[in-house]
Amino acid sequence: MTLFKICGLKDSQNALVARENGASFLGFVFVHGVRREVSLDFAIQIINEYRSESGSNGPALVGLFANQPIEEVNEIISKCELDYAQLCGDEDKFYWDEVDAEVIKQVKVDLGVKSKLINSDLDNIFGAGYLPLLDKYEKGTLGGTGKTFDWNAIEQFNLPGRFLLAGGLAPENVLQAIRISHPWAVDVSTGVETDGVKDAGKIFAFAAAVNSTKS
Repeated sequence: MTLFKICGLKDSQNALVARENGASFLGFVFVHGVRREVSLDFAIQIINEYRSESGSNGPALVGLFANQPIEEVNEIISKCELDYAQLCGDEDKFYWDEVDAEVIKQVKVDLGVKSKLINSDLDNIFGAGYLPLLDKYEKGTLGGTGKTFDWNAIEQFNLPGRFLLAGGLAPENVLQAIRISHPWAVDVSTGVETDGVKDAGKIFAFAAAVNSTKS
């Protein structure tokens, strides 16, 4: 059974749509200067609206961060009551251990470098007891790229545990991605948007594709 995360949420209604369709994670972007960034106050408003409709149970809440002071990250985790921090920058393993939530660490897959470099990052993440998220490398970007990489390449990393897969996933290709790479969870943002805005119909279609793997 593959889990899924709807990321880059900026309103409570699409958070509810994601929950109602079986999402295991809801993602909110706190990375400064990116298109989907939400402020702390706005995130609290969205999450409170969501919880007033859904109750306290449901998908885990994930905050995305990149190269931000640990004090800022932990303040956001506390005030938003986040379950996970997804780290998208150059944070090292000493930083990870200071985070007041479970850690998801993005690993940017650059197939132009030797796989042993990526394996070293993955070994550190698994060794620390955290979760890697595999995404496509693109120079100069923080967070997701909205582009796919060759999922067949994942086999060479010899992953010893659970991982998340991101990068260019959409309702049309997520089932193929799951069949090839066998992730614990998949992560989508751009693939469930229309003109840069979350689209409830696409969230439904993405969820249906992922949930079809549960039978």
